[in-house]
Amino acid sequence: MTLAPEWDDDERMNFLFSDFKESRDVNASDWDSKMDFWTALVLKTCRDRGSVCVNLQDLSQTFRRKEKTPLGLSTVIQSMARCGKIQRESEFAANVDCGWLSWGVGLLLVKPLKWTFSTLLGSNRVPLEESFVVIELVKEKAAELLRAYRSSEFASRSVLSFQELCTLSSDVCADESTLCMALLQLQRDKQVLVSLHEGEKIVKFCQPGQDRVSPVSDVDIGIYHLQRSEKLLGERMEKLGLEADKCKEEARILLQEGKKSQALRCLRGRKRVEKRADNLFAKLESIRAILDRIAQSQTDKMVMQAYQAGVSALRLSLKDVTVERAESLVDQIQELCDTQDEVNQTISSGVTTTDDDMDELEEELKSLLDESKPDSISGLPEVPANGVRPFGEPSLPGNDLLSSLPAVPNRDLHFATEQLEEELNLLTLADSGFQQKKVTSPAKRFEPAQ
Repeated sequence: MTLAPEWDDDERMNFLFSDFKESRDVNASDWDSKMDFWTALVLKTCRDRGSVCVNLQDLSQTFRRKEKTPLGLSTVIQSMARCGKIQRESEFAANVDCGWLSWGVGLLLVKPLKWTFSTLLGSNRVPLEESFVVIELVKEKAAELLRAYRSSEFASRSVLSFQELCTLSSDVCADESTLCMALLQLQRDKQVLVSLHEGEKIVKFCQPGQDRVSPVSDVDIGIYHLQRSEKLLGERMEKLGLEADKCKEEARILLQEGKKSQALRCLRGRKRVEKRADNLFAKLESIRAILDRIAQSQTDKMVMQAYQAGVSALRLSLKDVTVERAESLVDQIQELCDTQDEVNQTISSGVTTTDDDMDELEEELKSLLDESKPDSISGLPEVPANGVRPFGEPSLPGNDLLSSLPAVPNRDLHFATEQLEEELNLLTLADSGFQQKKVTSPAKRFEPAQ
């Protein structure tokens, strides 16, 4: 068993083997380092051994090095107990609400007298033989035991005898004391119930689908007896089969030796054994049939309970539901659907107008277009209908020329007085090449020549 990597370091181990200081405040780092080392080593040692219990005497022998034992193990045990990592075996068993005193095997049922005196006197010493349960490891063992049961051939049986459980857990628990600690932990977790029946310890396991194990009932006891009888009858039939084969072999040997009468007696004995085996087989079949019916009845009971729960739930869900109310709701839904269809049809048909309305709308639109023209545009001359003469073509004679010219504006042109007088003076002075005319109004100036 490998204890620790630094086990061969003399300087380090001399420090770890020394006793703890009276107060942690003297050197907290050294104190914590030493405590963490021994706590981890205790857990590792117990896990490697497959044990869930420790005591100071075994630890002192296990950790002995060069004829020296650690001086601070008592302090380590006390610290682990205060932290809840370990617990006295008697206290651990007493915390389970069961008659553990009646079925505890390998337990220290009474607290040692030395521990009681040391507690009363205020001593810090831990008795060497006081057994402590490592809480972390006992939980691991309990989980392993439960997995071993559920994966075994006994998984279909809820009640087992203690001896059957010992055989089942031989690969999980190193000894009977470890098995008892694991059972106590499972009983604390409500996964197992251990009880006595006619002086025999029986163990009932929680079945799949249940949160906690149920108390042992008369039905459980009856099923346990039937299963036990089935097992005993099977064992007896196996023995009778071996006895019948033995009688047959003896008869063959006697017949070879010429002892015919003795061979006949052996064959008669074989017939009697086979007859007994047949009777036992009939009884065994009856027991198996009863067990099958019990299993079927339990299944039927579970189904009936499921039906009952379903009926109760359905009754609650349909508490306020009636046929009349359902018909009324359906009628209301149908009316609302019809109304919605009518609204959709009306919206999709659009708005239709008559011819008279269309004429009025066109007249109104035309008037709006006329009013929307700006004054600057309406006052300008219209564009000739025949278009502009292309470059190079001869001018239009006569009326064509006049018709091509823009119309004379018919509105008054407002000019400034000073501008008019200036133009008048210019016209009076410039008489060469022009015939002077009297201008009566600003509009006469723009009249075309006749």
